[in-house]
Amino acid sequence: MDSSNEVFTTEEKEILSSYVSNTDRSIFALTNLPEVIKGALFSRYSRSTLGLRSLLLRDFIQEKDAKFSEIQAGAENPDSAENSKLAIESAQKFYDRILDGYGDDSIGELGGAHLALENISILATKTVQDSRIGGSPLEKSTRYVSFADKIRIASGKEEFRFYQEPTLLNSVHRDLYLETCRNLFETYVRFTEPIRELVRKLMPRDSKISQAAYERSVVARAYDIIRGLLPASTLTNMGVFGNGRFFETLITKLRSEPFGELNQIAQFTYEELSKVIPSFVRRADEEHRYFQDYQNFAKAQQELVRNFATTHLGGMPAESAESVRLIDYDEEAETKLLAALLYTHSGLTLQQIRESVKTMSETEKTRLIEQTIDLRGHRRHKPARGLEMAFYTFDILGDYGMYRDLQRHRMLTQERQPLTTSYGYDTPDEIEDAGLGAEYHRTMSSSAEAFETIAKDFPHEAQYVVPMSYNIRWYVHINLRALIWLTEIRSTPQGHTGYRRIAQEMFRKVEEAQPLLAKYMKFVDLNEYSLGRLSAEQRQEDKQVWQIITRLRFTVCCSHFGGVL
Repeated sequence: MDSSNEVFTTEEKEILSSYVSNTDRSIFALTNLPEVIKGALFSRYSRSTLGLRSLLLRDFIQEKDAKFSEIQAGAENPDSAENSKLAIESAQKFYDRILDGYGDDSIGELGGAHLALENISILATKTVQDSRIGGSPLEKSTRYVSFADKIRIASGKEEFRFYQEPTLLNSVHRDLYLETCRNLFETYVRFTEPIRELVRKLMPRDSKISQAAYERSVVARAYDIIRGLLPASTLTNMGVFGNGRFFETLITKLRSEPFGELNQIAQFTYEELSKVIPSFVRRADEEHRYFQDYQNFAKAQQELVRNFATTHLGGMPAESAESVRLIDYDEEAETKLLAALLYTHSGLTLQQIRESVKTMSETEKTRLIEQTIDLRGHRRHKPARGLEMAFYTFDILGDYGMYRDLQRHRMLTQERQPLTTSYGYDTPDEIEDAGLGAEYHRTMSSSAEAFETIAKDFPHEAQYVVPMSYNIRWYVHINLRALIWLTEIRSTPQGHTGYRRIAQEMFRKVEEAQPLLAKYMKFVDLNEYSLGRLSAEQRQEDKQVWQIITRLRFTVCCSHFGGVL
């Protein structure tokens, strides 16, 4: 494996050295290549007897139609970016022919891009993050960043950071929308310092904790407490890395959404990605038959299910429900789990193994499960894939803020209902303790009134005025392996109080139903914490101090030994 079967001349090696990490080993990485070339290269690679480096030389670098030199010049030199763009356009048929002729939709996963989505609403981010496969989103935190500052909007005026929804601004609800969003932000600003003072009072600094780590914990905890005042219209930033297939699907879905903001995000995303990975997103063009077919399908499906729901569910009142309800689970989970664990260590069929497991004594089955549990030394020890055989379905009611955090777990099936004010809202104890309860409740109440008024005319757009403290209902269908990760990471001390309770309750529900399997979730933290981030911040502080000490020692050594070590 150390050496490659390919033999290159000295000249070829010199050419290739700019684009591959080595020219003589059988394992190497691609470097300094635009996404369109990498994607097309790998697609042709899947149906060729040649090695990747030979293909790169023959079919791209030396192929006139590939426009390789022009495209590469633009990738390496920003001043040549326009020439590179023109070269890609000129070579578009060449690359499209490769991508269309050498594989199926999976070819779109061979090229990717980094995309920045700035000043989009929190409401919009959830739809972007709904796309689970092929994309990695990262959203601006409400914990470490203040949303109190105003920004300059299109009119030239300064305004709080919330989406200027065009439909509402051109309607009779304009003033109500603006006043409601502004009131929420103004309350957020007024609450900031009193809540920080309360946190400091409730949790005075221990002399062992540095002032910097303590203050960062205070700030994070205070923002956690007041973030429920931020409306769904709050503007935020996102970074998304995804492959071409992910982006094509995302753009297509966003174009079909009933929100104008999402439609605009789709168009802008398409336009920008067409500059860097055009061959991978071309089917998301509004004029492409693929998109038109999908849009017709999506609209028909939505209308069909909506009409059915109205007919059969419209008159039913929603019952009061606990925050986490375990709807169903597999009662044969232990048998299926054990059979899956044993499968790779046997030559038998899965059905044979399951039947054999059923004949085992409960003592034997329990012993194997408990011994596999004992092997886990910490939460990063991932259990075997066999645990994915056990599934659970939860119906959850929690505030929108905690939903935003839990929704980021995408190795599961989840769907949410539209934002509403019908299910009440969460009131952090600290807001009452700070004497701010009355103002908080007035603000929540006025927001609910605005939502109900606007929703009569604009049921979709009305969601923009709903504060994050209001509850939303969603379901989660998840396997045990993924549930272990979710409950353990979301119950850590530095987590938000709201989602920590949801994670803890999910664990308790499984423990009630299947106590043996619940033992796999051995690192779920069931404690309550006031300044949950304190230990994490102190560890970060200690790490920074140690790095400074290390650098100082290095400098002293260099000085002592004349700069030579």
